[in-house]
Amino acid sequence: MSEQTKKEIYAWAKTIVFCFLLVFICRQFVFTPIIVDGKSMMPTLENNNRILVNKITSIDRFDVIVFHSPVSSDYYIKRVIGLSGDKMEVKDDSLYVNGKKYDEPYLQANKENLAKGNLTADLKETVPEGYLYVMGDNRLKSNDSRRFGFISKEDVVGKAALRFYPFDQMKVINE
Repeated sequence: MSEQTKKEIYAWAKTIVFCFLLVFICRQFVFTPIIVDGKSMMPTLENNNRILVNKITSIDRFDVIVFHSPVSSDYYIKRVIGLSGDKMEVKDDSLYVNGKKYDEPYLQANKENLAKGNLTADLKETVPEGYLYVMGDNRLKSNDSRRFGFISKEDVVGKAALRFYPFDQMKVINE
């Protein structure tokens, strides 16, 4: 084997190792792909959608986040409704946080399909320090903080950033 061929193989090997290392670092610390499992976030996210989760961003109210489930070994995908210290109330299907009423436009499609009643039962909660209160957009079919309680901020994997599959539904999440 010629010296030139050896140099070329070595250069390619370095490039491939560098690329694998870069992908590993990005996946561990920056972005990770997740497959949506279930209907709790419909119509925002649907079963088997593939999303990228940003691991290095701050979390705000109404962001869609991925976190370690407190009741299983799965990841859950829900929307942040209450931040640490918030006093939340849902009354007659309207959300109030710290006394201020908030619109929830992501619930509109599910409200239109509702024959009668409310999507969200009345509740009153105060979110403790270091925790979040989360709910799915498909409130009638969501296993969320109403059932398992508050989510520790330490259990948050990151914020949903991009739906990349199916390709015809690709979009940025949490705009």
